[in-house]
Amino acid sequence: MPLFYSDVPGATQTTNATPSTANDCFFLAVGATRTMWLKGVFPTGRGASLTSISGISYRIEKWTTTASSGGTAITPTPNDPGYQAAKHTAGYAAATVTSGTGGPTLCASFGSGTTSPGNWIAPTLDEAYSLQAAATQSIDIFNVSGAASLPFELFTSTVE
Repeated sequence: MPLFYSDVPGATQTTNATPSTANDCFFLAVGATRTMWLKGVFPTGRGASLTSISGISYRIEKWTTTASSGGTAITPTPNDPGYQAAKHTAGYAAATVTSGTGGPTLCASFGSGTTSPGNWIAPTLDEAYSLQAAATQSIDIFNVSGAASLPFELFTSTVE
């Protein structure tokens, strides 16, 4: 039976201070004993009093040789309190985490408004992005915007 988790930084992050420059702001790294699937990404822009229309793009990218690291660790939250503790790890940074190596492979790209939500959801686990147990890889979320330093928040839905 699959186990479902939420990976929630609970903090406001920002796009790069240089417009159109991508930040690697969030990562998921698999544990040693269970495969992990990224089921959904749920960002929302947190801009206030903006005077121009802009958006934030998010890219799901996979590092294939070594996993990303650094930033602030996130403890994955079980969606059901009866689930086992998650085997995967996650981390984020207000600006950027330390990116992995090998690639990255671009898996998907989607966006949100600067003051509104956007999301990416895999319809089934067959269509979700996965990391095999014990792989030294990570799935990262990059952000980019044509405007500088736009605030946003995000969380992910994962399955083991």
